[in-house]
Amino acid sequence: MSGERPPSHALRRAGLTRERVLRTAVDLADEGGLDAVSMRKLAKPLGVEAMSLYNHVGSKDHLLDGMVDIVFTEIEPPVADGDWRDEMRKRAVATRAALKRHPWANGLMEARRNPGEANLRLHEAVLACLRAAGFPVADAIHAYSVQDAYIYGFALQERTLSHDTREEWVEVAQRILRDFAPVLDQYPATTEVQHHLAAHGFSHDEEFLFGLELILDGLVARLRAITG
Repeated sequence: MSGERPPSHALRRAGLTRERVLRTAVDLADEGGLDAVSMRKLAKPLGVEAMSLYNHVGSKDHLLDGMVDIVFTEIEPPVADGDWRDEMRKRAVATRAALKRHPWANGLMEARRNPGEANLRLHEAVLACLRAAGFPVADAIHAYSVQDAYIYGFALQERTLSHDTREEWVEVAQRILRDFAPVLDQYPATTEVQHHLAAHGFSHDEEFLFGLELILDGLVARLRAITG
């Protein structure tokens, strides 16, 4: 009959879009890592059969491509007519923040064989900014590479550490000084560091910016040597 409503599963399928599929997959990965993402597991919160997903993502690899590109959308591209050092700093901070929200993406960001539009847009913007600053092509590649190695490497290390806050680092250092007191005289440099941590703690934010500024200082010196 013409007045009958279509079945609820048909309505859900009709509301299914590639964007919705990808956003749901990102949510699943944020909660449970990539092991939580499969076509079957993804279909459940969307209220559809797994086969319906293939109308929007052709394969698991295509799904990952789209998920990674969503992470890239969260990183504002630098602008070529801005101060290149400030633009690189903002891009680095934004990338680290995105990786903290989506830790599963580390290791995938630069590894997609079919990069998406946001991925390409960001890479183009970074290279264009470096070229506009005066870096020759080869040096722009070096500058991009060393920044990414630091950003992704720092994010990976930060992810694997079991303590995050300054207070947690203080507690850990105090415990080490207490529990290992009989042997600490054999490790004077380590003991000195633990005393410092016990008094001041440790900040991932401060450490990230410290290392980033060293890299940017080096790139400034490199650019001056090139341009005279």
